[in-house]
Amino acid sequence: MANKRDLKKDINYVLGDIIEAVYIWELTNPEKDTKKSEKIIDEAIETFDVLIAKMNDRSAENKKQHFNSIRTELEEKGRKLIDKINAL
Repeated sequence: MANKRDLKKDINYVLGDIIEAVYIWELTNPEKDTKKSEKIIDEAIETFDVLIAKMNDRSAENKKQHFNSIRTELEEKGRKLIDKINAL
């Protein structure tokens, strides 16, 4: 079960760091519009909710494959969010 706990921590840390990066961007660029950055934060929170819901889904037959797909999805969505932050 340590793998499940570690994956939950990874989801929390990765998406938390992304949200923190957006807040730092907003503080360092007070003259710019924050509508795009707020959308990134909303998307990160939505991603967190979806991934945690998948983590808590106990109907998966192959647990290892299920958790690996969640980890892959976290990496993909995390990269997309980071690219959006860099484009601000």
